Amino acid sequence: MNSRELLSLAPVMPVIVVPDAGLAVDMARALVDGGLPVLEITLRTPAAFEAMRRIRDAVPGAVVGAGTVLDRAQWQRAVDSGAVFGVSPGLTAELASAARASALPFLPGVATASEAMRAADEGFDTLKLFPAEAVGGRALLRSLHGPLPHLHFCPTGGIHVGNAADYLALPNVGCVGGSWITPEALVAARDWAGVRELAAQAAALRPGAGAR
Repeated sequence: MNSRELLSLAPVMPVIVVPDAGLAVDMARALVDGGLPVLEITLRTPAAFEAMRRIRDAVPGAVVGAGTVLDRAQWQRAVDSGAVFGVSPGLTAELASAARASALPFLPGVATASEAMRAADEGFDTLKLFPAEAVGGRALLRSLHGPLPHLHFCPTGGIHVGNAADYLALPNVGCVGGSWITPEALVAARDWAGVRELAAQAAALRPGAGAR
């Protein structure tokens, strides 16, 4: 599976902060059951790597990846923990080298045309626009499509249920990333039925469903 194929698996990629690895399996099952198999576990908590291991071992329908990957060591530890793709807020030469060596899907973060072009020079044509809303959002993506039609994006940052369909309507957007599917209150309450319902609503979004 390449990065473009990864984005085609579901319209929304949950961006998940796991406060406790003991919650990971139930959370992942709720998301997968709701129709969102591609899960980005951010490396923002000490529980992240253990969470990926548990999901890998207990939720066969999940496509688990690591988010907020910042360097080669984190990338290697994520792969060792079961990640089958990676996402970063940016791109360095070291991280690009590590990602290419693994041959796994990798979405480097970009915020400008120059950064997108540099990522393409490094061999990545499927990118994360981050932080999407802060750097121009849909207007920027529409503008990038003209000169850079070969690049595809997963915009993340400020995406929510109210604007996700509009992003998905853009020709250079394969899916969107967002944290609204696993809100802190539902996770703290272990309301997995609520998470499953949010996932099902997000899974029902389809490219072309929003306004251009």
